[in-house]
Order: sequence, then C-alpha cells, then structure tokens
Amino acid sequence: MNFRECLENENKRGSLQVVSEKSNPNLEVAIQINETEPAPVLFEDVNGLRVAGNLFANRESYARHLNIPQETFLHTLHAKLSAGDVQLEKRDGIYGEIELSEVDLSKLPILYHYQGDGGPYITAGVWIVNDPQFGPNMSYHRMMITGNNRGTVRVVENRGTFNALQHSNGVAEAAICIGAPPAVLLAASCSPDPGINEMELAARLDEVTLVKCKTVDLWVPDSSEIVIEGRFVNETGDEGPFVDITGTWDHIRQQPVFEVSRIAMREDAIYHALVPGRGEHQILMGMPKEIDILREVNNVCRCLDVSITPGGSAWLHAVVQIEKTKASDGKAALEAAFRAHKSLKHCVVVDSDINIHDPHDVEWAIATRLQADRDMMILSDQPSSSLDPSATHIPGKKSRAAKMGMDATIKASGEEKKMFYRVR
Repeated sequence: MNFRECLENENKRGSLQVVSEKSNPNLEVAIQINETEPAPVLFEDVNGLRVAGNLFANRESYARHLNIPQETFLHTLHAKLSAGDVQLEKRDGIYGEIELSEVDLSKLPILYHYQGDGGPYITAGVWIVNDPQFGPNMSYHRMMITGNNRGTVRVVENRGTFNALQHSNGVAEAAICIGAPPAVLLAASCSPDPGINEMELAARLDEVTLVKCKTVDLWVPDSSEIVIEGRFVNETGDEGPFVDITGTWDHIRQQPVFEVSRIAMREDAIYHALVPGRGEHQILMGMPKEIDILREVNNVCRCLDVSITPGGSAWLHAVVQIEKTKASDGKAALEAAFRAHKSLKHCVVVDSDINIHDPHDVEWAIATRLQADRDMMILSDQPSSSLDPSATHIPGKKSRAAKMGMDATIKASGEEKKMFYRVR
C-alpha cells in the first residue's frame, strides 16, 4: 500500500477531513493538523500542492495501513522484520512524473510549525544515502530550509547518515522521499546493525519497488509522492531552534549543509506534513523502539507487550508486560529494556493482568505491587537522550542522565499471590 492509497482508504472509512480552501504553510496548516488529531486531514491547496497530516497518528491507524491485526500488532511486526532476506524489486526508468524546471524549495509547501522555529522544516522526509563502507542506509532527518536549494540537516552522531558522511569525507549523495509508503516509513525508523539495508526491512512488511534517481546514484521507492535529490557539501551551519518529540526546544547546533540538485514528484503530488511533538511524530519515532524492547526482553523472559507511553513523549518512558515465571524476571526485563532503547529514562514492568495502554491500570500496579526499597532500580550517570531537557548536555558528547526502573510485578507466591489481584 502506498501513501495516497492510505489516504483513499481513510476517506472510504469516513475518517478523512478535507480542507478545500487555500491554506497558509506558515503556522496555519500545523495548527489545523494539531486540532484534528488523531483524524487524518488533507489540505487541497497549500502553495498549489496537496498536504496530508495525521495519517499515522496512532497505533490503530498504522495497523490498518500495514494490514496487520491490532491485537497482534507488535508481535506480527517483530516476526515480519525478523523474516528471511527478500529480493528488492527494481524497475527501469527515472523517478518522477513531474520535474520542477528550477530547483526551488519554496515551490513546496514546507511548513513553519511553531513560532520561534529556525525556519521552515521538512520533517517527514525519509533520507537514503549510500555508505561507501556499509552500503545503502535509510533514516529520518529534519532539514531546516536556509535557501532556495539549501538546508541544514540534523544528523545524529554515530548513526547511519553520520557514518556515511564520515566515510565519504563529508560529501555524500542523498535522496529525500516525502510521502513514502507506510512500510518504508516504519523501516526508516528502525535502527538495525550497520550493513543491514532498511529498505529490505520495508520489503518484509510490504511490496516495495525501487526506481533510480536522475542526478544522484541512488534508488528510491517509486510510489514516493515527492523526491528531493542532492548532496551534502562538507559545510556546516546553524540548525534550529526546533521543537522535538518532547514538545520542548532542542538545542541549536552546527550541522551538515545539504544542497539540492533536483525536485521531482508524482502527478497531483501529496506532501506529507508531520508536526513535531505530536501524535504522528511519536508513533513513527517511538513505535519501532517497542519492537526493539520486545525483542530484547524476550531473550530473558516472555514479553507479552510493550508501550512507549504518550506521557513520556513516546521516547523516554516505557511499560513492559511480561509473563512472570521466576522471581528474577522483573529485574531482568528492566535491564533488557534499557539495553534495547538507550534513550529510555523510566521503565515499569508489570504482570499479564495489567493493561499497559491504560495509565490508571499501570499506576494501580505500582501502588499495590511495588515497594520502593526493594523493587526500584536506579542507574546513575547513564548515556541518555539529548531530547531530555533535564539531562546533562555537553557539546560534542553523549548526554548523560539517571534512569529508573520499577518492578511492579507480584512478588508473592502460592496462596498469598491471590491477594494481589483486583476483584472484578
């Protein structure tokens, strides 16, 4: 299923909201996307193009778009992503039914999302680069527009694109895919080991057909709505301010500069607008970490479900549900969760009778099954997330913070154990 097919399906369900009048990319569109969340919304005229938001604003919608039952969503995703190798399908030709005659990013409906933004930002772009050492890499990066054909890109240290730049002396070709298929959007959020092509992960979830770019030697999904081709030029510039997933301002940094060589798109293209810090951002960034935690916890005990919680901005907090068979399972699950998601700050482990998607139920488990001096795990001065404003941030170094784990599972056994279950 491609991006516009997802929109068509939402329209058939009656959930798609349509804004037919001309809309302003400077704050107005972001405000309306926020107000309609979680309902998907389509703007029919923003700088002469269509713009869509909230298409993947919750787990239920993503399950629909990948045709996976919601009840088994995480486990099915994990199984598909762990399946054997697939052959990527490629077709002849060059991407794009329409090519802009001049390379001018102002022709696209790139949004200002918040007052105080450093500039208009591309936020839902899937970046494809080729690492001379490890091969193709696919990931997300925000790009602040600084000119008609230039932008400054937030490239997180020691990850795929950063490594590709290190291995190519700061000069690397890249393609930005906007309005990519849902399988590609999910795969781009994953963090596999170097050398694993995320596009192959996408092909395990759904059929993906690739086509060549024109001005760079890269392959992109042929159903992408818009593709921006260009190169990193071994320069840096200011990037930010920008509101990140926590809804707080991220730091202004010196980041790599990208220069655009071509802008192409499908006929009647749809620009994917992702409002930072809102539901769609949290799902696309946080949900793959649930899969990582599920995988790692399953190595030490049986993991039933994982929730990267909205209250933790879908990044800093998690609740893990296990089927406990021995006394050490709760602590082992906590340690595994922190290994799986390095930015995780607080984690709660609960039994199978607790609904991890209901914060009241999780709090009840903490209230009735946890003793702080026995069941808490405090880890001091740990590598942590740069998105946590309360962490210690030193330029050029990994952020540091304390972490807390809570084992809110039942510790009793035998006849005493029944006293810990809620009477229904």
